[in-house]
Amino acid sequence: MRTIGRLPSVFHDGAAVRIGSYAYEFGGGDGVRQLDQILRVDPKTGTAIRVGSLPAPSSDHAATVLAGEAYVVGGYTGASWLNTIVAWRPGKSARVVARLPTPLRYAAVGAAEGKVVVAGGSLPSGAASRAVYVFDPHQGVLHRAGSLPAPTTHAAAAALGNRVLVIGGRSARPDTPTSRIVAIDPESGRIRVAGHLTRPVSDAAVITLGHTVLVAGGRDQATVARLTSLREMSSSAPRARHRATQGATPMAVNVYAYDGANDLSPAVRGVPPRVYVPNSASNTVDVIDQRTFKIVAHYPVGLLPQHVTPSYDLKTLWVDNDVGNSLTPVSPITGRPKGKPVPVSDPYNLYFAPGGRFAIVVAEREHRLDFRFAHTMKLHRALVVPCSGVDHMDFSANGRFLLASCEFSATMVKVDVRRERVVGVLRLPRAGAMPQDVKLSPDGRVFYVADMASNGVWEIDRTGRHVLGFINTGAGAHGLYPSRNAKQLYITNRSEGTISVLDFATRRLVAKWDVGGSPDMGGVSADGKVLWLSGRYNAEVYAISTKDGRVLARIPVGNGPHGVCVWPQPGRYSLGHTGILR
Repeated sequence: MRTIGRLPSVFHDGAAVRIGSYAYEFGGGDGVRQLDQILRVDPKTGTAIRVGSLPAPSSDHAATVLAGEAYVVGGYTGASWLNTIVAWRPGKSARVVARLPTPLRYAAVGAAEGKVVVAGGSLPSGAASRAVYVFDPHQGVLHRAGSLPAPTTHAAAAALGNRVLVIGGRSARPDTPTSRIVAIDPESGRIRVAGHLTRPVSDAAVITLGHTVLVAGGRDQATVARLTSLREMSSSAPRARHRATQGATPMAVNVYAYDGANDLSPAVRGVPPRVYVPNSASNTVDVIDQRTFKIVAHYPVGLLPQHVTPSYDLKTLWVDNDVGNSLTPVSPITGRPKGKPVPVSDPYNLYFAPGGRFAIVVAEREHRLDFRFAHTMKLHRALVVPCSGVDHMDFSANGRFLLASCEFSATMVKVDVRRERVVGVLRLPRAGAMPQDVKLSPDGRVFYVADMASNGVWEIDRTGRHVLGFINTGAGAHGLYPSRNAKQLYITNRSEGTISVLDFATRRLVAKWDVGGSPDMGGVSADGKVLWLSGRYNAEVYAISTKDGRVLARIPVGNGPHGVCVWPQPGRYSLGHTGILR
């Protein structure tokens, strides 16, 4: 532990969150008055500067972050208690977006499933609250979801997978800390005791790191600070099984927790639902209205457009012009190009490193992964990969490494994202294998890799080092797309015109839909009801019902439609391709 910098002044009982690469602190008290400050802290340099103001000075509030926006709940102005939920994002003004039924101080506040959870807290009467409220920022709706097992205040909260954990806390009396860990599912409203800390504690600080929640400091009956580590949920909580039982998918972690039906980020609210089709052989893009199945725009782009990729911040769609050596920026609002194409060498595909600082251009014919600054596309580092035909990838659950497929050398390449280094090569155990699309399972345990030549899907372990098995799906297995409830994986079998449906929990096929044509690449609609796919060799796009595989529409487009992007999609940020959102 070391000191990295100094805050502008001494204060207490503020709240802090992380947005991007910075920490942001809200309000607090200096012993004389409450503060309305919003401070930005750079963890690399320790520099702290003021970047905004709260609507009212306050302390004793709690905060969480959702889709790049901070939510500050309750608090005390020095004269009155607050019942407000204040939203703020960098570069914008703070604003009140909802009001609680009663003012609160010291509530536990976390975010999961695209919703803000407010649990417990101190009431103006002096009592502790049992109430659990859920606020949906997309709808602007606040409702009571249920009650905690006991009145609780001064608890901490952290998100783990699709749940918010309320950790420790106490009753209205300072000498009554608890060891309870309460799990709250904001989607179902289920509230249950999930485990216990090793010792009762209140007023602790918590943070989620991958699959682990760290609990630091706090107050116990002896007023001694401690450090506790929770693996999955706690050392005494039930663990998720390696292979789930038949039926639902119980997961301590769900990498697609923010990709549920219609769970749209504020960044894409109001964006018209369209499908963007890069026609590789026509050097054009067709834009389809998802509601009418009609083409609403058609325009030329660079040579051999391969995919349409949403930017990390969800505000731009990039057309990857492979032979044209350029990226065409498209506005999701107008559906048309915005500005000049950006020169980039050999962009067969495009991804974004977790955190959003770097874009990763997949330069397939040049055998490279080019790390570029995401906002300028200026080259940072060209990483040569030891394989041929690098084309698709996905990231580990913690974002520390990526696993890329090499189509023409039957191998998978593992790259340490932070160090920008190749750290492993896995040869697939079948002669002539041609790995294509890559998708991580919701629990982060399995990488699925479509193999066009082997006519199925490889299962690779979470480390990217070992092949677990192979599932025959159909001729020309190519694209992989998770369902909106993260229970199924849609697998396109391009050469035989079918789609296989895999159950994530059992890792078995549960259906096969005959759609005809050459279903290739695409994505799932925001509501999860339609799977949109290009017909690679039929100059058409398919709209397919995810309920039963029925083809709802066949829409003629240009020649060679390839990496179709369905937009908008749910999620907080994009890791690239045609829409890998987390």
